[in-house]
Amino acid sequence: MQNQQPPILFDQKAAASYDQQTDLLAGREALFSLMCLILSELPADARILCVGAGTGTEMIVLAQAFPQWQFTAVEPAPAMLDICRQKAEQSGIAPRCTFHEGYLDSLPASDLFDAATCLLVSQFLKQAEERSHFFGQIAQRLHPGGVLINADLVLGLSPPVYQSLIEVWLRMRGSGWSEEDIEKMRAGWNLHIATLTPSEVEAIITAGGFDTPVLFFQTLFIHAWFSKRTAPG
Repeated sequence: MQNQQPPILFDQKAAASYDQQTDLLAGREALFSLMCLILSELPADARILCVGAGTGTEMIVLAQAFPQWQFTAVEPAPAMLDICRQKAEQSGIAPRCTFHEGYLDSLPASDLFDAATCLLVSQFLKQAEERSHFFGQIAQRLHPGGVLINADLVLGLSPPVYQSLIEVWLRMRGSGWSEEDIEKMRAGWNLHIATLTPSEVEAIITAGGFDTPVLFFQTLFIHAWFSKRTAPG
């Protein structure tokens, strides 16, 4: 059976508004600050793999914090990668970046990286085996001990917790949402995003070839972990 890839959900219109939408996410700057701290012990000339790089926001943050690092942005949606490339050029980091339109399976496995970021990507793989294979592909492209930073929407929560968080989420997104807008969002989540608990996500990451993930950040439904590629043998 062919392994499923995360779906391409971002056309030109969706890509153009992506940054504006994610600007609303509570705690994004805190997430990026912690990510920089976690990765700060990497070599001065570290190579970073950005999986599902989107518009390149976290790549630009890391590139500005660590001026000698090199980046490979992997993104299957052409419209998102175009914006990523434009933002990298505007930020002056493009000479340190490689842009790969496609998925991990078309990226040479011989290219090894010191760390990988994967933010709000694996949540779109709804089957556990597909998701662990996805993390396995990332692990194969990291040096032993290489660091993974992974963040996803985690929806497998008890009904009271889920309902309380969704109310805050909707307030954050804007009070102008109609009932139709809310139902479309719920339907989109049910259709495209896996409903897993935090411990289930951690087990899937581990099955992909990583040490036990450490939860270092949570805001509403977004959970973020760091982990290291398991040493061979």
